[in-house]
Amino acid sequence: MRYFVSIGGASGSIYGIRLLQELHKQGHEVHLVISEGAKKILQHETTYTPKILETYAHVRYDNDDLCAGPASGSFPIDAMIIIPCSMKTLSAVAHGYGDTLTSRAASCCLKEGRQLILVLRETPLDLPGITNMLIAKQSGAVILPAMPAFYHKPERLDELVDFIVGKVFDQLRLKHALFKRWK
Repeated sequence: MRYFVSIGGASGSIYGIRLLQELHKQGHEVHLVISEGAKKILQHETTYTPKILETYAHVRYDNDDLCAGPASGSFPIDAMIIIPCSMKTLSAVAHGYGDTLTSRAASCCLKEGRQLILVLRETPLDLPGITNMLIAKQSGAVILPAMPAFYHKPERLDELVDFIVGKVFDQLRLKHALFKRWK
C-alpha cells in the first residue's frame, strides 16, 4: 500500500513518528512531508530530526512543492494521514485552501474519494475548530483526535501513543498489535 504521511506543526509529533515507524516496519510505501512548524516541534518535543524521519519514508517532499506528485489527483495513493494535524491545516483542508502540499494533497484525496485521516491535537476546542471538523467530516475526512483511552491499562507514555497509532491502523484496516482491544 502507498501512504502519504504529513507531519504537521501541532504538538504531538511523536504520533507521526510512531506511525512512520510502524508503516515502515510493515513494509508499506511511505511518502512523507514535514511542515516547517513540525520541524520546530520535533526539535522541542523529541530527539528526532527530519533526517531520521526520512529514513522511514520512500519519498520525501517539501511542503511548499505544489508540483510534487501528491498535489495531483492523478497521483495514486491509498490514503493520506496528517498526524498531528494543526487547527491551521484543518482549516485549510475544510475550506479547500491548497496553499501547501499537505493541504493540496488533502483536497485531492477528498475530491478523488480517497481516505484522509486527520489526527487533531488541540484542546480545548473553539467553535471555528469544531465547525472546521464538521466541514472536513462532511467532505469525507476521518476526524481522529489524539484522545487516548485507558481501558487497556497503559503503564507507559508510549502505550498511549501506540493506542492512537493503532486507531489510525484500524482506519486503514491494517493489522497491528499496538494496544489490547476491549474484550
